[in-house]
Amino acid sequence: MSSTVSTDAPEASPLHRPEPSTMAGRVRRRLTTRAASVISIIIAIVWTIPTFGLFVSSLRPENDIKTTGWWTFFKNPTLTLENYNEVVFGTSASSGQLASYFINSLTITVPAVLFSVSLAAMAAYALSWLNFRGRDWIFIGVFALQIVPIQMALIPMLKLLSGFTDMGGGFFAVWFAHTCFGLPLGVFLLHNFMSELPKDLFEAARVDGAGPAMTFRRIVLPLITPALASLTIFQFLWIWNDLLVALVFTQGVDSRPLTVRLAELAGTRGNDWQRLTSGAFVSMVIPLIVFLSLQRYFVRGLLAGGVKG
Repeated sequence: MSSTVSTDAPEASPLHRPEPSTMAGRVRRRLTTRAASVISIIIAIVWTIPTFGLFVSSLRPENDIKTTGWWTFFKNPTLTLENYNEVVFGTSASSGQLASYFINSLTITVPAVLFSVSLAAMAAYALSWLNFRGRDWIFIGVFALQIVPIQMALIPMLKLLSGFTDMGGGFFAVWFAHTCFGLPLGVFLLHNFMSELPKDLFEAARVDGAGPAMTFRRIVLPLITPALASLTIFQFLWIWNDLLVALVFTQGVDSRPLTVRLAELAGTRGNDWQRLTSGAFVSMVIPLIVFLSLQRYFVRGLLAGGVKG
């Protein structure tokens, strides 16, 4: 009586199968180690310390700010909201009076972000999926515009827009400038994202009779929401925190944003810099709200297409 012994190795349980050796798997394993977690915590602490010190200083009396460092706050904690009250609601010429500048920053940033992101999305769609002569050369030209320093374009653009500085309450020039300066990077990022979309989706839409506009509105836009959110955050932070373009293209108190006023708060001799601490945190409120509200899309937009496998 003979018996047959199987030489086949037992099949591994699905629960204990090793993770495939792909780039995504290797990156995931490296980022989930204990050492990576410790390094991330250290980076977060180091990154947060200056902001924490700025926040503590914004709540200290003027004399304490000018005579001692923020770390001495814990020995003799004294808090006051006078700095915030002065920079936001102060009426004197040396006070912040940031309430009106805050509105100016919103008036500049929101339309400029909408213009740049929407135009970049439409241009990226055309350069990704519409066939026309010279498409690749146009994309190369858009990509090349990223290497042009913004400082080189300020004077020519200022001369170009010199006759339009009064349009839109004085905001038209700065809207136009921010839109032009933000388009190259926006088109490049969205083009790379859109080019990874499955070709079958566009062929199916074409078979169903959908034109380019309907395909863009009903298929492409929902799929690129993470990328749009990432670009919106980048554009919003860049435009909100911009000082150079605002100095060049805005004129007078009625159109100057927060960044310009914050640069003036220290005074001509730098003696009144205590107002900068509270003024800086006032200017951070809206960017924090935008980032926290779009954070989940931001992370998905950064990771999409980054690793495959």
